[in-house]
Formats: sequence, structure tokens, C-alpha cells
Amino acid sequence: MLIGQEVTEVRDNHRFDEARLERYLNDRSTDLRGPLTIEQFAGGQSNPTFLLTIGGGRFVMRKKPPGVLLQSAHQVEREYRIISALASTDVPVPRTRLLCEESSVIGTPFFIMDYVEGRIFVDPALPESNREERAAIFDSMNDTLARLHKVDFNAVGLGDFGRPQAYIARQVARWTRQYEASVIEPIPEMDRLIEWLPPHIPVEDETTIAHGDFRMGNLIMHPTEPRVVAVLDWELSTLGHPLADLAWNCLAYHYPPSLEEIGSFSGLDLAKLGIPREEDYLAAYCRRVGRANVNDFMFFVVFALFRGAAIAQGIAMRAKMGNASGSDAAERGRKAGVNAKIAWELAQTI
Repeated sequence: MLIGQEVTEVRDNHRFDEARLERYLNDRSTDLRGPLTIEQFAGGQSNPTFLLTIGGGRFVMRKKPPGVLLQSAHQVEREYRIISALASTDVPVPRTRLLCEESSVIGTPFFIMDYVEGRIFVDPALPESNREERAAIFDSMNDTLARLHKVDFNAVGLGDFGRPQAYIARQVARWTRQYEASVIEPIPEMDRLIEWLPPHIPVEDETTIAHGDFRMGNLIMHPTEPRVVAVLDWELSTLGHPLADLAWNCLAYHYPPSLEEIGSFSGLDLAKLGIPREEDYLAAYCRRVGRANVNDFMFFVVFALFRGAAIAQGIAMRAKMGNASGSDAAERGRKAGVNAKIAWELAQTI
């Protein structure tokens, strides 16, 4: 098992009928027959993810978490659909094997895809790497995002995967609802952002496939080479604005040192490390997708921080309810207020 793919025993709050799953798989796929061994991946904050060893091979299962869930969250069916659709493109994704939309087998819907051997780097500063490898990894990440945004979503059967207009307005409304449904302690900056964001949405609108959580920790790098071999965690994917993905991908440039544990470049000598400056990273993306600039980019950074705060608040609520996927969910959830504060401070400069 390589970096970032550590597994543990299935956590108590995520246990299900393993024998029933084994029978289900044996009955439905020749590649998924034989005795089944199940372990749980240590990372992840949303849909629980498991390593299945069966039939001499290794596979990954993504399922919805147990318990009462926020509306529109944890849609593993959409994950399965988009990963399957992208198999015909140059965007690297795992091969999908099976989707079960019934809850009768293990308690929630789930899907299974191939296990991809490689490295997952949670810290975007890449402390495990040298200067040359860091530069190459960032270039590959940039190239992968550009490839995704250049996919003709109609041609791959995803024309109805989301509405093609007003993505940001819908997202602001969605994450406002999600935040308000998971408030534990009020965050004044979130209330201000909820008022500020709608009238400041840029007039120019664009539509591509949007991953929704495109960051270093959701990429599998080749075991020995500095290149992306699979993009993971498509739970939040839809048709959306490409700059929302790009801003989310660049949040490490804007986080303060207090968020070091989830990726901050604050205080780092990027040139010495081989990490591109944000302006160079943006320029490389523009060259690859053929756009002249990234107008209103700072608005998208504010939106990304707001969205991050809403997601973190949801993690905190799931921790409180006892159905969080990650073991550090409570700690991650406490970062909601920090994200909101940074976003509101940045909004005042636009």
C-alpha cells in the first residue's frame, strides 16, 4: 500500500453485512467472485470508501454513509455515472464495475471500481518530494484539470448532468441551504457572505464539466512517476463554471498558516520548493484550455472559501451525528469559521 492509500479495519459506525455483499457480488460479476475481504480507507470525509479483495483482484467500493443525510448529498449514483462516461476521454479515471442503487444489500446504494495503484498526497506542499518532482506533479495536476474542462460533455452523454447556466447562483443557494441545515454554532461571517455573494456573481457565464473537489488529495499519482493516473471523489461533480474548479484547486495559495494541516503555502519559499506561483499556475491553465485570462478570479476564490466553510460545517454535523466518514471529522469541521473569516476579509478587497 502506497502513500495516502492506508487502510484500517471497517470502523464500527460503518459496518454492514459483509457476507450479504459477498453473495451479491458473486451473483453479478465473474470478476467479483470468491471469498471477500474488506478494509476501509483511512482518509475521506464524505462517502465511506472501502478496499475489497476478491477473485484475486483489488477493487474499491464507495457507498453512502449511514444515517440521516442532507438532501442532495452523497450521490454515489452520479459518481458512478460520470466516472463511467469519462472512461472514453483522456481524463484519467478508474474503471467502473458495478452500481447497486438498492439499499437492501448493505444498507445504502454503492458502486465498485478498480483499485488504482499509486500515491495520494494530502499535503499540496508535497513534503515527500524533491523540487523537480514537485514541479512535474503540479504541471500534471494542471494538465489534468484542463483536460477535464475541455471534454465535450454532450459527446460523452453528460448533457443532462446539470443545468448549463447560472451554476454559481445555484451553488450559492445550495451551500447556503446546506450550511443552514448543519449549523451548530452561528458563524457571523457566513451570514455576511450569504448576503454578499449573490449580487457580486460575475456576469460572464461558462459551462464545462466541473469536478467540484479538484485538489491534490483527490488525485492518484503514478507509483514512481510524477503524473496523475486517476482522479477520484466525483461526488460533487456537475456541469458548472470551470473557474470554480480552478479557484478550489488554488486555495492553498490563500489559506493562512493556521490551516497548515489542510494545505497552506503561507510562508513557504515556493520557488525553492519547485511549486509554481499562483499567477504561473493560472497562466499554464489558460494556455492549455485556450483562454485569454481568468477574469473575476478572486470572486471565485471567495466563493470557494464560502463553499469550503459550508462543507466543513456539514462535516462537523456528521461528526456530531456519529456518521462521519473520516476519523478527524470533528477537527476538520471546526475549520468552518476560519474559512468564512478568510472569505469575508477577501471579499472586502474586491
